[in-house]
Amino acid sequence: MRPGNSLTVVALACLLCACASKRGTPDNEPTLKTLAGREIAVEKDPGIASSEDKAIAAYRDFLAAAPRATQRAEALRRLGDLEMDGAENRYAATGQAHNGAPDYRPAIARYQDYLAAYPKDPGNDRVLYQLSRAQEQGGDLESSLRTLDRLVRDYPATGYRDEAQFRRGELLFTMRDYAKAEAAYGSVLKSESSAYQERALFMHGWSVFKQGRLEEALASFFGVLDLKVAGLEDEADLTAIAALSRADRELVEDTFRVTGLCLENLQGAESIPAFITSDTRRTYEFRVYQQLGELYLKQERVKDAADTYSLFARRNPLHAQAPVLQARVIEIYAQAGFDAQALNAKKEYVGRYGADSEFRRTNPQGWERAQPLVKTHLAELARRYHASAQKSKASADYQEAVHWYRSYLKAFPSEPDTAQNNFLLAELLFEDKHHAEAAVEYEKTAYGYPTHEKSADAGYAALLSYAALEKAAPAAELPALQRTDVASALRFAKTFGSDARTGPVLTHAAEQLYALNDTEQATSVAQQVLALQPPAAAAQRRVAWTVVAHTAFERGSFDRAEQAYGEVLALTPEKDAARADLTERLAASVYKQGEKARADGQARDAVAHFARVATVAPQSAVRATAQYDAAAQLIALKDWDAAARTLEDFRQRYPQHPLQGEVSTKLALAYSEKGQWGSAAAEFERLSAAKKEPEVARAALWQAAELYEKAGQRAPAAKAYERYLQQNPQPLELAVEARYRLAKIARQDGNSARELALMKDVFQADQAGGTERTARTRTLGATAALALAEPVLEGYRKVALVEPLAKQLKLKKTEMEKVLKAYAVAADYGVAEVTTAATFHTAALYQDFGKALMTSQRPKKLSKAELEQYNVMLEEQAFPFEEKATELHELNARRTANGIYDPWVQSSLKALAQLRPVRYGKSERSEGAIDAIR
Repeated sequence: MRPGNSLTVVALACLLCACASKRGTPDNEPTLKTLAGREIAVEKDPGIASSEDKAIAAYRDFLAAAPRATQRAEALRRLGDLEMDGAENRYAATGQAHNGAPDYRPAIARYQDYLAAYPKDPGNDRVLYQLSRAQEQGGDLESSLRTLDRLVRDYPATGYRDEAQFRRGELLFTMRDYAKAEAAYGSVLKSESSAYQERALFMHGWSVFKQGRLEEALASFFGVLDLKVAGLEDEADLTAIAALSRADRELVEDTFRVTGLCLENLQGAESIPAFITSDTRRTYEFRVYQQLGELYLKQERVKDAADTYSLFARRNPLHAQAPVLQARVIEIYAQAGFDAQALNAKKEYVGRYGADSEFRRTNPQGWERAQPLVKTHLAELARRYHASAQKSKASADYQEAVHWYRSYLKAFPSEPDTAQNNFLLAELLFEDKHHAEAAVEYEKTAYGYPTHEKSADAGYAALLSYAALEKAAPAAELPALQRTDVASALRFAKTFGSDARTGPVLTHAAEQLYALNDTEQATSVAQQVLALQPPAAAAQRRVAWTVVAHTAFERGSFDRAEQAYGEVLALTPEKDAARADLTERLAASVYKQGEKARADGQARDAVAHFARVATVAPQSAVRATAQYDAAAQLIALKDWDAAARTLEDFRQRYPQHPLQGEVSTKLALAYSEKGQWGSAAAEFERLSAAKKEPEVARAALWQAAELYEKAGQRAPAAKAYERYLQQNPQPLELAVEARYRLAKIARQDGNSARELALMKDVFQADQAGGTERTARTRTLGATAALALAEPVLEGYRKVALVEPLAKQLKLKKTEMEKVLKAYAVAADYGVAEVTTAATFHTAALYQDFGKALMTSQRPKKLSKAELEQYNVMLEEQAFPFEEKATELHELNARRTANGIYDPWVQSSLKALAQLRPVRYGKSERSEGAIDAIR
C-alpha cells in the first residue's frame, strides 16, 4: 500500500470518530492549578493497524453508512484509486488476473460511479485520467481512448493534458490511426516544456512516416537528434558517449534507424544535405551518414554503405570525422572482398590525409589521428602493387608500387620500418630491371641507416644489382661496371665481415671470372675460398668446388672434374634439389672419360669407365646411355656373353628408355653369335612388336619365325608364322612361304590334316596371285599341288580289284584318272623338281595299275584252260600300262641330259632297271628317292 493510502485511512478513522455536538465544561472539571500536580502515565501508541483491503472495506462501509456525507465524493474517488492499486498489487503477488491482465473492473466501476454522481466536479480531469489508465491497463483500449478524448475535450487546461495527448497518440498509433496519432503527438509538441517532448517528437515522426510522408517524418526525427546528440563529443560510437543514458541511447539508436529507413526510401545519402540546415545539425551530420551506412550494411548493400560513408568524406573533406568515415569505407570493401574498391578507397585516404594534404594544415589534431592509417595504407598500397607487379610483370604496376614506396619514405623518413621499406623499394626496382636505381637504393638501405636486420641483405643485393647491370651492359662499359661491383663487394666484406655471406661474396668474384671465361683466374679465386681460415661455410666451399669442377670439365680435365664434383656432392645435403644436377655432372665427367678412351681406341678402358657411371652416379640419366655404350663396346670386342648380360640388365632396368628399340637388335646379334637361336628369335619378335616401320617389323617377325624353326621350337615358330600371315598378307611370296613352312611344321607334328589344309592354302594363294606370282610361289604352288595329289592317290589305292571285277575295275580307273589329273596339275607348273616327281609318280601309278590287273581276283569255277586264257588276257591288258610307265620313266631319265639329276630322276632310273634290266640294269650309285614333301 502506498503511504498516501495509509494517511487516507487514518483521516477517515479520525473523521468517523469525531463528535458532532459540543458540550459545556462542568463545575468539577479540573483546572490548571489542579492539573499541575497530577501525574499522568503516557503509554506507547501501538498505531493503527491498516491494509488496502481494510481501507477499501472502510470506504465501502462509509459510503453505505453516510449516503449524504459531504466527504462521499472524496471517499468514492479514493475508493477507485484503492481498487486500482489493489488490482495491481494482487496481480503482482498472486497472479490473479482477468483475461490475462490485472482486474481493473472494480476500479473502473468506482470511477464511472463517481463521474455519474458528480459529472460537473472540477476535479473530474483526474478521475478521467485514472479511469483511462484503468481501462488501458485492463485491455479496453477503445474505452480508454474515448475517456482520454473526453478528458482533453472537457478539460483543455488540465495538468494531465500533455500526458493525455501522448497516451492518445500511443493508442491511436497502436490502432493504426496514424493521422489522428500525428495530431495527438502534435498537441504535445506545442508544449515545449513537456516531459513528453522527446518521445512525442519521435512518435510524431513515426506517425508521419507511416503515412508515407518521409520528408516530414525526417523533420521530426532530426528534431529528436537535435535534442539528444547535437554538440556531443566526436566519438563515432554511440555506445561510447558518456552523456547519453541508456534510455537516451536507445531513443537515439531507434531514431537513427528510422531516419535511415526514410533516407533509404528517398535518395539515400544524397537526401541528407537538405536536412543539415543549422550548425547544430552539422555537429552530428557525420552520424547520420554513419548510421545510414550501417543500415545499408545490415541489408547487405555493400556499395550503398560505402558510397554513403564516402559521400560525407567528399562533402566534408576537412571535417574531423572525415578520416574516420573514409576509413570505414575501406573496411567495408575489404570485409566484403571488394579488393579493387578497397584499393581505390585507400588511395583516396592517403591522398586526402597524407603529409602534403590540406587536411593537415586545417586540422592538425585530426591529421595526427589519421596518420597511423595513412602509414598503414601507404605500406599496403606499396606492397599490393609490388605483389601485382610480381604477378603481372608489367612495368606500370612496378612504377605504381615505386610511387607508393617513395611516398611512404618521404612521409615517414624516421619510422622504425623506413629502412625495411627502402629495402622493398630497392627490390621492386630490381624486379622491374631498373638495376642502377636498385643498386643505389640497396646501398642506401645498407649503409645509409643505423644497422638494421636488412642491412647486410641490402648490401648483398646491391652486388646482385651490379651483376644484373653487367649482364646487360655493352662490352665497352663492362670493365667499369665490374670495378664498381668489386668495390661494392669489398665494402660489403669490410662492413659485414662476420656475415655468413662474406665467403659467397668472394665466391661471387670467382663466378664473375668464370662467366668472363677467365677460367684460370676463376679457379685461383675459388681455391682462395677453399683455403679460407677458419674454413668457409659448407655452402661457400660447395660453390668454390663447383667453379673448380666446371672449369676442369670445360678444359677436358675430366678426371679432375670428377674429383671436384665428388667434393661438391659431399657438401650438398641429401635432400637438396641441386644434387640431381650435380650427380648428372659427375656422371658426365666419368662418361666423358669413357668417350675419350673409346676415341683413343682403348675399348676395354672405355667399357670400364662406362661401367663406373653406375657406381659413382647410379641414379643419373647418363647411366643408361653409358651402359648401352658399354654393351656396344663389348659387342665390338665380340665379348658376346658380357654384351648379352649388359643388354639384358639394361632392358630390365630401363624399360621405357628410348634405346630399348635398339637393345633387341643388339641382343639378337649377341644371341645369334652364341648360337642361342630361340633367344635370338624372341628378340626379333620383340623388335617386330616395337618397330613402327612396317617393313622393319615384318622382316624382324619373319626372322624370329625362322630362328624359332632353326632352334627346333616348332610351337613358337608356328605362332610367329601365323602372326606374320595375320599382319602381312602381302607380299605374296612370303605369305605363301609362311603357309608352306607352317605345313612343314604340321607334318613334323604329325598333324596331316592341318598339313593338307595348309598345302591347299599354298596352292590356292599361288593360283590367285596374278601378277604377284614369283618363281618361288610357283615352286611352292607346284609342291603343294604335288602334295594335294597324295590323298587322291590314297583313294585310288583303297580300291581293290576283286569280284565283281568289272565294277571294281571301272571304279579303280576312275580314281586313277583323278590321280593323273592331280599329278598333271603339279607337272604343268613346269618346276623341274616337281615335274620330275610328278612324272615319277605318274609312271609309278601306271606301273601299279598294271600290277593290280595282274594280281586281281580271278573269277571262280574257271577251268584250267580258261584260267590260262584269262591270265593271258590280263597280261595283254596290263602290258600297255607297263609300257606307259616305262615311257614316263624314260622321259624322266632323259632329263639328265639337261643337267637334271634329282632324286626323282634317280628313282625313275631304278624303276627302269627293273622294267628293262638289259638296257638299264647297269650298277649305278644312287642316293635314293627323297620325297619332296615327306
